[in-house]
Amino acid sequence: MPFLYQWENDASAWADGANHNPLSQQDLRDYIASTTGDIYKDGQLRLVIEESFSPQDSLTLGCVDLFDFDPRNRRAAIGMYIQPEFRGKGVGHEVLKQLEVYAFGFLHLRCLYAVIATNNTACTALYRNAGYSPSTPLPAWTLESDAVIWIKSL
Repeated sequence: MPFLYQWENDASAWADGANHNPLSQQDLRDYIASTTGDIYKDGQLRLVIEESFSPQDSLTLGCVDLFDFDPRNRRAAIGMYIQPEFRGKGVGHEVLKQLEVYAFGFLHLRCLYAVIATNNTACTALYRNAGYSPSTPLPAWTLESDAVIWIKSL
């Protein structure tokens, strides 16, 4: 859990996410205790991104979320956090590929989307290179930037 505490309190990522204040370790414990791990019950799913070297040895690289899950319309939003030292190394692209297999293949979703600030050029490039298309501009979406909804649908 120390890595979740670090990531959730990374103020440099707050402009691109829904969190706008520090979280305590108790906040995180309460969140974990209330989560079932079932996307149909919780409406969201958080997965930790790890690189495994052996069953006993792995490296935590970040996390990816499916949220705003809508099973009727078969869509969900994506949120991702990659630790700074692992950015730009293909981790995000590999995570998106694996997440799509799960979301489109297992959950039978028709659409995945991400809201990306226009000033987040790295994230924009990641989604463009993964086959997502810019859909809807969101002027003045955050205090810092406009945003665009990037969509991939089947």
